Amino acid sequence: MKYEGALQMRIRKRLEQVIEMAELFGLLVIGVGTALAMGHLIWTMAKADAVTLTDMLLMFLYLEVFAMVGQYLKAGQLPVRFPLYIAIVSIARDVILRAGANTELHLLASAGAIVLIAVGVLLIRYGQSRNPSGSEVRRDDSAS
Repeated sequence: MKYEGALQMRIRKRLEQVIEMAELFGLLVIGVGTALAMGHLIWTMAKADAVTLTDMLLMFLYLEVFAMVGQYLKAGQLPVRFPLYIAIVSIARDVILRAGANTELHLLASAGAIVLIAVGVLLIRYGQSRNPSGSEVRRDDSAS
């Protein structure tokens, strides 16, 4: 009986290590992939000798992905706000890319989606400031 508990603890510890290594590998793949994509975008802009607004928004998306990876590496957790910021910029980029083909309904739906996501971000930030979780240290979060 006594050995079964120790065996379970060792197995659990090994599984946690495997999962942690898989997370780190996944973060490495995401980071390297994002760096390669950003490098490709910079190369394309340099070859074209032009920078468009959609290029700048795409760079911003890449920087947000880097920020997510960095935050996960530093804190071991990922605030839900980062993917929401990426969603807002992605919708804006989609509207710009489809500039000639946008219908009024598409523009209205895109604007509504951005407003809803922005309200969601505000609610999350308000909730975090009023009711911080036990693991969070209350700090100025103005950088994100």
